[in-house]
Amino acid sequence: MSTQIPMGMEHHPDIVELREHYERITSTPRAQATEALAVLAGLFLAASPWIVGFTAFNTLTVTCLIVGLAYCVLMAGYGSAYERTHARAWAATVLGAWTILSPWLVSGSAAQGRNIVTCVIVGAVMFLLGLAAISMATITANGAAMRLGRAGRAKG
Repeated sequence: MSTQIPMGMEHHPDIVELREHYERITSTPRAQATEALAVLAGLFLAASPWIVGFTAFNTLTVTCLIVGLAYCVLMAGYGSAYERTHARAWAATVLGAWTILSPWLVSGSAAQGRNIVTCVIVGAVMFLLGLAAISMATITANGAAMRLGRAGRAKG
C-alpha cells in the first residue's frame, strides 16, 4: 500500500499558472503606470488642502488627508503583489467616488470653487484608476479561464 502525501493547494498547477500570469500582469507598463499614478493621486489629495489653499475647511482638510493616505496604502502594493491586492481596487474605487462627493457631504454649503474642483477632479482620477485596476483583474480572471478551457461553457 503506497502512501501519497497530498499536494498543497499552493503547488496545484492551476494556482501556479495563475501566479505566473499575475507576475506577467504586474510587469506590464499598464499595471506599473496605474500604481504610480494612483500613488501620486493619493498623495496629491492628501496634500491638496495646503497646495490649493482650502485649509480653512477643517473637516474637508482632514477628510482629504485621511482619504488620500488610505488610497495610497490601498494602491501602493498593487503592482508588486497583484495576486493578493487586486481586491483592494474595489475599495480604492469607492474612495474615489467618496472624494467626488466629499465637498458637499463633509463641508455642506461651505464648499467653494477651489475645494469642489480639486475634489471632483482628483476623485474622478482616483475612481478611474481604481476601475483600471479592476479591469486588469477581470481580464486576468477571464484570460486564465480561457487558457484552462473553462470560459464560455455551460455547466451541467
